[in-house]
Amino acid sequence: MSPAVLAILMFITLIIAIASGHPLAVCLVVISAVFGLIDNGWNFAGLMDLFANNNWGLMMNYTLVAVPLFIYMAQILDKSQVSEGLFDALYIVLGGLRGGLGLAIVVVCTVLAATTGIVGASVTAMGLMAAPVLLRRGYNKELASGLICAGGTLGILIPPSIMSVVYAGLTGIKETSVGNMFAGQILPGLVLSLLYFGYVGIRCHLRPQDGPPIPVAERTHTLGQKVKMTVKNLVPPSILIFAVMGTILFGIATATEAAAVGCVGAMVLAASYRRLNLKVIEGACLATVKTTAMVMFLFVGGKLFSAVFLGMGGGSLVSDTLLAIPNRWVVFSIMMAIVFVLGMFIDWAAILLITVPIFVPIAVELGFDPLWFAVVMCVNLQTSFLTPPFGYALFYLKGTAPPEYTLGDIYRGIVPFVGLQVVGLVLMCVFPAMATWLPAVFFGG
Repeated sequence: MSPAVLAILMFITLIIAIASGHPLAVCLVVISAVFGLIDNGWNFAGLMDLFANNNWGLMMNYTLVAVPLFIYMAQILDKSQVSEGLFDALYIVLGGLRGGLGLAIVVVCTVLAATTGIVGASVTAMGLMAAPVLLRRGYNKELASGLICAGGTLGILIPPSIMSVVYAGLTGIKETSVGNMFAGQILPGLVLSLLYFGYVGIRCHLRPQDGPPIPVAERTHTLGQKVKMTVKNLVPPSILIFAVMGTILFGIATATEAAAVGCVGAMVLAASYRRLNLKVIEGACLATVKTTAMVMFLFVGGKLFSAVFLGMGGGSLVSDTLLAIPNRWVVFSIMMAIVFVLGMFIDWAAILLITVPIFVPIAVELGFDPLWFAVVMCVNLQTSFLTPPFGYALFYLKGTAPPEYTLGDIYRGIVPFVGLQVVGLVLMCVFPAMATWLPAVFFGG
């Protein structure tokens, strides 16, 4: 059997195994081992050498130390529930507008994204806090569920983003360093946030029944009280954001060092709200260990899969096929379509581990800026949290929202927001400076 046919069979087997419901990390390791043995003539010792060499480099990657640190920071903020005060303040400030509570969710999710960087934390927090309130206030359930899910996915794009750390660790090139990735994702993340904000505002203006304002009788707070509440609950998270992002963007600290600063800052923030205790720390540590172990298991499986797939010529097969197409934007569209479809079935980390070693050299060969391409990939991968059947954000919300929110409501609700994410991708293609301007300002080049 030719290596090309074997590579195609390997990829098809992976898709079938995942669709059958088997754990992704196990699928990657087992399929890689079986096809690796077939390809090298059942040389088990050779396969173990390949496995050890690839994972030695992975485990020695200093950049990836930031992963558990950012996860711990997010878990401290999640367990201590520091987002409640901000939502309560914006509930009062914006609640009198049509769709005001929806607009408040967009703002809170944007702030959470810039402090936690984990989708599950944002969606779960909003599912517990905002979903019951929106239901009680008569908001359209599809709009409410789609907004919470989409707002939560900003956490994987707006820095500090774990996805950026992983991508930078996989490429290991200067253009896609963690600092450049973080700077490059700020504007696209804010643009998506503004798109959500505008969509909610326009929809509720045209259809007031989808997002009715709080009754006039309940708007008893003065302007001064509103300003005081907003400042009190917005300033502390803003300081944490600056402590993490500012130290990176101004060259004071590396991403790993800034992640450590973020851990300390998150604990100080939780303590300032009088919500830091042994139970919170214990829960955050346990959740960090579990999440980090899951991510690293995926890394191990993904690295082995990529090594075997590339070793048998799968990368060259894909590269030669795509580079034979005369129009580079057609090739780009095909790569983005593959990432989008994979996002329906596979976790974002596995998609990066499988596609980055293949797609990045193709993008560079076609003359695309590596940093711009990286940010576009990350924006595209946001959809993996929203698209059925395996959109994690959908299940996070279903598990925390009141039972009145059905899966049907959630599935229908995410459709316009997936469309807005595609609009964001198109805007990045038309205006590539969205991803490259800030990195040039902070790091030059």
